[in-house]
Amino acid sequence: KQGYVTAKECNEKVESEKSLATAVLLDNDGYVGKLYNAKVTPHMYIIDKNGTLVYNGAIDNIASASQEDVKKATNYIKVGIDQLKAGKKITTQETRPYGCSVKYKI
Repeated sequence: KQGYVTAKECNEKVESEKSLATAVLLDNDGYVGKLYNAKVTPHMYIIDKNGTLVYNGAIDNIASASQEDVKKATNYIKVGIDQLKAGKKITTQETRPYGCSVKYKI
C-alpha cells in the first residue's frame, strides 16, 4: 500500500510533474513486477519495439537520491533509449538495481 495511487491520481501526478511518460502501468497485485522479478523500486526495464527486454537494472550508476549525485550520474535509461533510437545496441544491458524493496501482496 505504500505509495499507492488510483489511476486518476496517477494521471494527475504525471500531468502536475510535467512527466514525459506516454504510459504508466499500475500493477496493484504485483503480477508484472513478479514476472520481471522486480525486487526494488525503482527497478528499471527497457523493452524494445519488438517486445524484447534489452535493459534490466538501476536507473543510474550512483546509488543515491541526492540531487547533486543525480546531476553527475550516468542515466542508464536515457543512454539506452538514445542508443535504441539511433538504431544501436544498448551497451549496458544489465546492472544491479538499488532502492527500497518492493512490498508485494502475498
